[in-house]
Amino acid sequence: MSAVAAVRAGRNGKVRTSTVAVVANATKTLDGGLPQLRKELAKRGVTDPQWREVLKSRKAPEQVQEAIAQGAELIFVWGGDGMVQRCVDALADSNATIAIVPAGTANLFASNLGIPRKLEAAVDLAFNGERRKFDVGRINGERFAVMAGLGFDAKVIQGADRKKKARLGRAAYIVSATRNLRMDLFEARIDVDGSKWYEGEASCILCGNVGSAFGGIEIFDDAHTDDGLLEVGVTNAEGILQWTRTFARLRFSSASKSPFIRMTKGKSVEVTLRKKVLYELDGSGRKKRKTFRVEVEPAAVSICVPAKAV
Repeated sequence: MSAVAAVRAGRNGKVRTSTVAVVANATKTLDGGLPQLRKELAKRGVTDPQWREVLKSRKAPEQVQEAIAQGAELIFVWGGDGMVQRCVDALADSNATIAIVPAGTANLFASNLGIPRKLEAAVDLAFNGERRKFDVGRINGERFAVMAGLGFDAKVIQGADRKKKARLGRAAYIVSATRNLRMDLFEARIDVDGSKWYEGEASCILCGNVGSAFGGIEIFDDAHTDDGLLEVGVTNAEGILQWTRTFARLRFSSASKSPFIRMTKGKSVEVTLRKKVLYELDGSGRKKRKTFRVEVEPAAVSICVPAKAV
């Protein structure tokens, strides 16, 4: 089904612009920026969309909810994975459809779905692509589209702050990862679908909705965004040598073949730790916790994607 079918037409055949909204992180840039986005929408008959800009992604949910209340059916989300996550959290289970304009640093969700990183192409996809329902995850009550991570993963995200990403781009994540290779292990118990699956030391725990992470590394090579399941992985790698071997396996082989990684799938995951650790979801850090409840929400959000998106 074409995404344009989600936007009602008026008597003159033009798009009813009140049904189209833009929720943008104004600090992000792509191609010609937000002025060019206005021009691209106008070319397609959307001359006066609901226009909402925020300076921080955490301000986006309120804008999304107001846009939906005012009749928005197609919502352009301008920003990176953190912005997309906030918007997904706000509109999952609504009748609105998201059109992602990937203007962030990593744009993992967009790249996993095959959404182009060219402004004109992303806008064209919103009106001529396919509209599909995708699963989302929920960790401690908050939805995510890509992955939620505890331990090493979260410390890498914390280290690659806004200033470092502005200066180094994607390399900020590599620098941060290098600095955290010697982090201490923590004791963890992981229950999947109500049964104990893992108990022991861990350095990172991931619950994923997609397969590929930063740099095209395939963490979960059998992930599907519409199978009603979450991917679950845990590693006890520590120190430079073990992490180097783990990254090499991820890059050139399969995570499932690493001696430092265990993987499974499930609908719900409960994690209990002996000490509080940082966690992140879709590239945005959260405060330390000891307990985590993660579950999948099948077919929870509608997104404009290429016809062959997986």
